[in-house]
Amino acid sequence: MTTGTTGTTGTAGEAPLLATQPPFRAFFDDPRWALAIIRATVLEAAHPQIGAALADNSTFVAHPWRRLRNTFLSMRRMCDADPAVREREAARLNRLHARMSGSDTRGRAYDAMDRSARAWVVATLFESAVTMCRLSGQPLDQDTMGRLYGEYRAFLAALDGDAGELPEDLNDFWRYFDRVVEDELEDTEAARVILYRLFDHLPAPALLDGMPALWAAGRAVVGPLLGAITVASLPEPYRRKAGLAEMPGTPTLMQGAYLAAGLTRFLPEGWINAETIIETLSLPPDSDDPRARTVTALRARMKRASALLRLLTPLSGDAGPGPAPTTSKTTGEGRRSAEEFFRTVLDQTGDGYLDWPDLAAMARELATRLDLDEPEETRLYDAFAAWWRELQAALDTDGDGRVSADEYATAVPSLAGPALIRVAEVLFDATDKDGSGTINAEEHRTLFRTAFHRDLTITDGTYDRSAFVGDFLTFMAGRRRNTAYDALLADA
Repeated sequence: MTTGTTGTTGTAGEAPLLATQPPFRAFFDDPRWALAIIRATVLEAAHPQIGAALADNSTFVAHPWRRLRNTFLSMRRMCDADPAVREREAARLNRLHARMSGSDTRGRAYDAMDRSARAWVVATLFESAVTMCRLSGQPLDQDTMGRLYGEYRAFLAALDGDAGELPEDLNDFWRYFDRVVEDELEDTEAARVILYRLFDHLPAPALLDGMPALWAAGRAVVGPLLGAITVASLPEPYRRKAGLAEMPGTPTLMQGAYLAAGLTRFLPEGWINAETIIETLSLPPDSDDPRARTVTALRARMKRASALLRLLTPLSGDAGPGPAPTTSKTTGEGRRSAEEFFRTVLDQTGDGYLDWPDLAAMARELATRLDLDEPEETRLYDAFAAWWRELQAALDTDGDGRVSADEYATAVPSLAGPALIRVAEVLFDATDKDGSGTINAEEHRTLFRTAFHRDLTITDGTYDRSAFVGDFLTFMAGRRRNTAYDALLADA
């Protein structure tokens, strides 16, 4: 690639490349991208700053499917044909990242707004796109690669105001990429979690949550395969540095996986729609969405077939039918145990503790679902911050700056303090778009976008402020099961 081809890309004024050139957007519905995005995420997490930010703030361990959905929708917006949509999403991402800073386990500071770290995220996406095409037997020609690189530089320019942190010339990019891999990447905890813990403990998506045995069996096979494929596709210098052993046969397995995914190019256009697939997987089984009902009916048939198979060929040691075992999942009809509520709702980052990043993740999810502008988003974050200060003062008995599951279980009533009421009120105001003082059915549907499956108790089909606040407090403090709130804050 010559300097003349890429030397004019990447300035802030060239952001329309994101909407006018096809290669970048064409990957959205490409099955190969599922493999490439895992690879890119590992390379991102191997950067010390990014890895520390992910470990402290991300919900990808506890809520990977939700994180996938939000990331995909954000990428869609960043590549929208309307410049206003792109600019609004870039501003939202910058506000989100500006709230993430701290230090890693070695005391090194990190800042999610660091320009070199943000450039590395974009670099890994571009390099992984090029690699996936090469591994699937469809290498990009120099001209297409140059245009694709221009799009990714324009993506960075839309976030940072310019793309100066990435080289203008494509040949210089490859030298930059090799240098970062050799000199800056590390064997971070976040990279290890993605490669091993995430695949081994990946929770079922909401739509398949009622089939634990089937999901566990599939995950036991697919998880290690995805891990092995990802490791084999990583740059050799990083594998050596991180001590990632490449098992015999994995390069062939990796090549076969990418080639098989690449064969989907022969399918008719439109047969694979990533957005539809992701949204369908995120639907709770009791959602009123027709897609959920179809899958639920299919799942019921599979369960009956499985039960029949067990009767015909009982497993060794199977004691046969008997009383259902008791679990700690619920403490009564419509209620769940403190342990489960802490794990599925409060501990958003999955580290076993409740602290500010968990509540910030809740605020972030609500702001994303409601598509809030800056003033409303700030009010919501401020309300959650006040709630965290209240929780810390009431529940952090050992003074370590966070709340353990045991500390939470001994003081559950303290969750419903004045600050949580303020959170509910801010959420009500953000949902009440017309300022009428009530939430109508359409506003309610907007709030619970993926799971509007509940009966409104108000006869005219509206929620007033006191009813909304009371319901929110009941869910957040009383641990009562509520389909709508579960889908918003507790789906994986």
